[in-house]
Amino acid sequence: MRVAVECSSPLLQKSLELFLGKYLDSSKKSDIIIRDTKCLNDPKCFYIANDEEADLIKPFSKSQLILALEKRYEAMSPKEQQSKQKEEFFEDDGLDFSILEKRIESLTNEYKENILRAVKAFYEK
Repeated sequence: MRVAVECSSPLLQKSLELFLGKYLDSSKKSDIIIRDTKCLNDPKCFYIANDEEADLIKPFSKSQLILALEKRYEAMSPKEQQSKQKEEFFEDDGLDFSILEKRIESLTNEYKENILRAVKAFYEK
């Protein structure tokens, strides 16, 4: 679950950012956008206010916030979320992993040689 925070209240904005540190992402990449103003016809919008129409009524605790967001996230179409995650996973960023693969292979071979050396030294005693 990725969340963006767009609040007009600086205090609410900062509080939500502190509560949701590991979930925060940009508005474009987020699954849910938290706002303190009413948002019409936006399925990603999560409205926080003193209103009865709000998705989460102030005041609230961190656990109430997380639970409400998880409930909203699960209510969203699971197929859309899965396809979005797959697309992002398989996106080609143009990165070349050949250097990393060679380094991993080198470290694996070195580790294997050290184990074999230790086993041989144990049995040669």
